Amino acid sequence: MSNRTFTMIKPDATKKGDTGAILDQIIKAGFAVKAMKWTKLTQEQAGLFYDIHRERPFFGELVDFMSSGPIVAAILEKDNAVEDFRTLIGATNPAQAAEGTIRKRFAASIGENAVHGSDSDENAAIEGNFFFSALERF
Repeated sequence: MSNRTFTMIKPDATKKGDTGAILDQIIKAGFAVKAMKWTKLTQEQAGLFYDIHRERPFFGELVDFMSSGPIVAAILEKDNAVEDFRTLIGATNPAQAAEGTIRKRFAASIGENAVHGSDSDENAAIEGNFFFSALERF
């Protein structure tokens, strides 16, 4: 089990101005930010990041959405980081997310669900490496 995970605050949340409130909730939940950047994915970059979903019917829509505006990418640290962060963000469908979770508070739909959170230690490492060099981590 790793003590690091990866997250992205997605274009819907950055557009609505929820970035600060989401980061505040993450930090108040005990996560330390170890790397962070504000950036915008190209369609190619979004496609590479979400390559695991390439054969799914929603892939094109996901790529379009994730390249539609700026995102905030971050590596977070805390004991049991992946599992605790998945609990903090809540279910993918905000209608099914627990009260107080990030998606319950900030997500509009399954597609525009405010944040991404790694689903395993292995994917957290892969996703963090996609965005950050060793010089950008603390």
